Amino acid sequence: MHELGLRISKQLRAGDLVVLAGPLGAGKTTLARGIGEGLRAIGNVSSPTFVIARTHKREDSDVPMVHVDAYRLGGAEELDDLDIDFANSIVLVEWGKGLLEGITENWLEIEIARDHSGETEIRDLKITAFGERWSAVTL
Repeated sequence: MHELGLRISKQLRAGDLVVLAGPLGAGKTTLARGIGEGLRAIGNVSSPTFVIARTHKREDSDVPMVHVDAYRLGGAEELDDLDIDFANSIVLVEWGKGLLEGITENWLEIEIARDHSGETEIRDLKITAFGERWSAVTL
């Protein structure tokens, strides 16, 4: 998951939104850490469960990375209430599936499922691109 995060980070720019979906322990935060490392985010990229959203400045860019844990949010309105500057940030939202109506027309959704074969390192991924921004991007 970390390596995929590094790869995805090379495609990201201001205004991008990435939704990370999957059950507990699937690898959402590990993927976010890889993205953060690739973006040269400052500080430890960890699950923002208790603070809901954490903004990371970056070493070589004025475009921050905002990492959101939407698990406790009740809907798109509460996500909007966080006052995130979506246009001028790169935003990662864990547990954000189904919360984006009216927030943006373009986002990348990554669903992570654990393989049930007993091998803990295997993950099944479904990557879905929404909107024109992602139509020509190859990961």
